[in-house]
Amino acid sequence: MSATRYTYLGPAGTFTEAALRTLPEAATRELVPLATVPLVLDAVRGGDASGAFVPIENSVEGAVTATNDELAAGAPLMIYREVLLPISFALLVRPGTDLAGIKTVTSHPVAQAQVRRWLAANLPDAQWESAASNADGARLVAEGRYDGAFAGEFAAPIYGLDPLVKDIADAQTATTRFVLVGRPGRVSSPTGADKTSMVVWLPDDHPGALLELLQEFAVRGVNLMRIESRPTGEGIGNYCFLIDCEGHLSERRVAEAVMGLKRICPQVRFLGSYPRADRQVSTHRRPGTSDAEFTAAADWLSRCLDGRADA
Repeated sequence: MSATRYTYLGPAGTFTEAALRTLPEAATRELVPLATVPLVLDAVRGGDASGAFVPIENSVEGAVTATNDELAAGAPLMIYREVLLPISFALLVRPGTDLAGIKTVTSHPVAQAQVRRWLAANLPDAQWESAASNADGARLVAEGRYDGAFAGEFAAPIYGLDPLVKDIADAQTATTRFVLVGRPGRVSSPTGADKTSMVVWLPDDHPGALLELLQEFAVRGVNLMRIESRPTGEGIGNYCFLIDCEGHLSERRVAEAVMGLKRICPQVRFLGSYPRADRQVSTHRRPGTSDAEFTAAADWLSRCLDGRADA
């Protein structure tokens, strides 16, 4: 395995690359762009890279389904870091192009959802088509395949394009979350502001099945940050759930919730405990859910077994 190589969703000039370069270790790694999320992750599975960097969700469009599906299927991987990147787009065109000359535009589907209203107001007759990534859309414009691409302004000089319009965003607070993924290994030490991710399959389809899953977190005071359902491919109505919760697996409340899931669900895939990108410490601690309180309860139970319970 190449310990000095990270793969990422390319080509050069994607928001994924921009987010990856915010990590200090990126300066000492060979950064290799690949065309699709499966290729990026399979490079780690196959030992060609030690880390893969991919988008996983957007605050406007929601989950990046290719990433979520790949993490749920195939050889197991783990998340070790996350990055939050504010997103705004530029309309990139070949030099000399004006708005009146734009008949076709392209971008990644997640990007299209973030500029939909701007597109309807300013280029209502333009035909939009999907690209593998925003930077790939810029490449296609440079090749003459399309008239304009919605991408990061920083991609313009890479492909010899001009940013005709800058700072395009239907939602001014749009943010994309990216994750650094590697092969399963030892979980990093807790920081006090952590997140734990997993994939859970329900045991069967019965009334209250999802409620039973959620109660494993609720009764232990573990706050869920995200829950996404994805089809398993095994027929209509068969779903797995991708879950992010506050806390670290080394915390008793989180560990017991995960063990509870393992008891009632046929399959639980642990995706990692890692520092939160926003560094926010959980404010949702309920009484009775601290490690000290779990330890005190366990000590009391031991005294009960020994006949030394408190009166």
